[in-house]
Amino acid sequence: MSDSVQGLNSDPQGGPGPSKGLYDSRFEHDSCGVGFIARLDAVPAHSVIRDAVKVLVNLEHRGAVGGDKTTGDGAGLLVQIPHTLFREAWRDRGVRLPEPGAYGVGMVFLPRDEILAQKTANTLERICGEEGCEVLGWRRVPVNPEPLGELATAEKPDIRQIFLSRGGMEPEAFERKLYVLRRRAENEIVGGKADGGAFYVASLSGRTVTYKGMLVGTQLPLFYPDLCDERFQSAFAVVHQRYSTNTFPTWSLAQPFRFLAHNGEINTLCGNVNRMRAREAILASERFGPDIEKIKPVIQEGGSDSAMLDNVLELLVLGGRSLPHAMMMLVPEAWGEMYLMGQDRRAFYEYHAAFMEPWDGPASLAFSDGRYVGAALDRNGLRPARYTVTRDGLVVLASETGVLEIPAERILSKGRLRPGRMLLVDLTQHRVIPDNQIKATISRQQPYRHWVMDNRLSLRGLLMPSHPPSEDPKVLRQKQHAFGYTEEQCSMVLGPMASHGQEPVGSMGNDAALAALSPRPQLLFDYFKQSFAQVTNPAIDPLREELVMSLMGFVGRQRNLLAETPEHCRQLKLHHPILSPEDMHRLRYANHPELAARDIDILFPAGGDGKALEAALASVFEQAESAVAEGATLLILTDRNVDAQRAPIPALLATSGLHHHLIRQGLRTHAGLILESGDPREVMHFALLIAYGANAVCPYLALATVRELSEEGLLETSPTPEEALDAYITAVKKGLLKTLSRMGISTIRSFHGAQIFEALGLGSDVVDRYFTGTVSRVEGMGLEEIAWEANVRHGRAFPRIGVPSRLLDLGGDYNNRIGGE
Repeated sequence: MSDSVQGLNSDPQGGPGPSKGLYDSRFEHDSCGVGFIARLDAVPAHSVIRDAVKVLVNLEHRGAVGGDKTTGDGAGLLVQIPHTLFREAWRDRGVRLPEPGAYGVGMVFLPRDEILAQKTANTLERICGEEGCEVLGWRRVPVNPEPLGELATAEKPDIRQIFLSRGGMEPEAFERKLYVLRRRAENEIVGGKADGGAFYVASLSGRTVTYKGMLVGTQLPLFYPDLCDERFQSAFAVVHQRYSTNTFPTWSLAQPFRFLAHNGEINTLCGNVNRMRAREAILASERFGPDIEKIKPVIQEGGSDSAMLDNVLELLVLGGRSLPHAMMMLVPEAWGEMYLMGQDRRAFYEYHAAFMEPWDGPASLAFSDGRYVGAALDRNGLRPARYTVTRDGLVVLASETGVLEIPAERILSKGRLRPGRMLLVDLTQHRVIPDNQIKATISRQQPYRHWVMDNRLSLRGLLMPSHPPSEDPKVLRQKQHAFGYTEEQCSMVLGPMASHGQEPVGSMGNDAALAALSPRPQLLFDYFKQSFAQVTNPAIDPLREELVMSLMGFVGRQRNLLAETPEHCRQLKLHHPILSPEDMHRLRYANHPELAARDIDILFPAGGDGKALEAALASVFEQAESAVAEGATLLILTDRNVDAQRAPIPALLATSGLHHHLIRQGLRTHAGLILESGDPREVMHFALLIAYGANAVCPYLALATVRELSEEGLLETSPTPEEALDAYITAVKKGLLKTLSRMGISTIRSFHGAQIFEALGLGSDVVDRYFTGTVSRVEGMGLEEIAWEANVRHGRAFPRIGVPSRLLDLGGDYNNRIGGE
């Protein structure tokens, strides 16, 4: 064994580097081999470790190696603390280790430089002391670097284990304290980054420990001689062999993490992270007390999608929920009305959907907290998971069958996980708990069904005081000019949608100029392009997968994530995010304390420059803060009041800007965000608005235009105005489902805030401030140019001389037209 590697490179942990050229470290996904082994009698045995290594070796083809052909993307085991091995190792040093459960073990990656490593270790010891945990000592983990590849050797950290006494704390309190001190150390030493830099804690628990690294399965027991020692015993092992797609492998991002191992891709990651940050402002817990501030931010910057999911799972479990309960919240099965499901179970999912969106994408997850060992599949079941239960009480689950050679006469049962289902081993009760029993028990631990029935709010339940006034034809034409409507859009986009309830179908290809290169004013929507799932295969078909797709969402004030009260589900339930003017009228006049709506105009002075637009946006943000402080639970951004003196702020800019401003101010969970605008008309417009923070959208001008087309007999199937409006909304809904499916997402709740778009031709100052977190590889427009384009459109609606034209601009995006695009 040798620890003689010295020196530091620019990134001691080999973490993802900064964005360079077209590479962006945020695009990190993995598609791997995952599984677990567990003994039902819960008796620790070295045979479990041997079998776990065999599983890793047999899953090695699911992993990957680097350019040197020997550096693995990552492999590891999550196991029980091997007390026998540690006890005798400490006995050799003349120290008596406490009994199992009376101490915790941290697997720590330190800098290779001895001086820097000791300095980091001293800092960790100091934090342990400040948190009331006695440090029993350090153990340098025996390692053999010979099997490592060149890349893995160059980035190998100094690997040590820290032992901490539990003292007089209860076991659950001890686990929370270890979590708090780890987060303190991460924040203080490396700024909370998950890639670790020169410091990373692979695990810190009184129950489990993680052995992992930039390895393949065959290298793991060779690198860690502990795993070959007969005294290294465990009743279970969670295994993971990594294939890091479009990413750089690192020691820290190898799996398993502290609670889970994941095969797949979380396609909704950006939205999940943003919404988790928004929840931090109202996090509170009797269990954590004032320590709750020390664990923020909950999600560590620089982590992979799997690492960030593990961060949230860790919070939920240590915050008081059981491991299967937390998994049901984060990766729920499909629970639409067409599913045969008990009412208690459906109510459980609806209750939690009000304050936790699904972490959506193809996923096979293995997890353990030391008591439970289990696995779950995503709602689509797009990753395999097969299991075997033997007559002598061994449970084996992996990404494929045959990972262990088990004689047929020894097999009691075997099968595969179905979409959305869970397999759970309870090491305390010594049994396998089937999916139905797990979920039936958890769904009845609180009266979720009564809470949902008593607190659910719906639009149909709100009184309609009077019908909103319709648009005057002259005003309608003016607004169409102001928002850039063209004859082409009316006849070739809105017309077919209102006639057939479907998006119009065109030929392959789009040879129109990019918005950034067009000489004509463009809508801000046109500067964004949708991203596509990189690992999802096959892509979701929204027609065939109709049962798992959902446009249902909630809007209103959210409560503390770490508590459960009847009021948690007291939000407005929307069957889809497209609202009519009648719906808006109901919301504005709703006589309900949880539906306090406040209008905020998104307008700026006509003819104003970039500074005027910036000042108007700042005013919108200030008004929103004041409204929330006064108790508003619905913020309605509206540009209905556009006139000769005020031009509309692009709806996407106002919506995204306010969404991110409220997140930064810790106020996003206090109110829902509803947009009432003349801007959106096409499916991609609605998708962008929802992806950048709008909970619901009322396209009042598009609906008024559809009504006009119907009343003038310009629609192909001659529907009545009401039929045309219904068909248009149906077309938008179908289009949204198609847009979700291209990214491998099944629910609008997951898509909300996910920002799965790339800016093309917007300046980084605008993107960073108003579209925070969006990828923008090409510089371009600032607020000055955005204001100019808005003013050009406004000038057509309110000319200085004469009256606006009765004819709309021809367009030219779909047909060649003189003077067109």
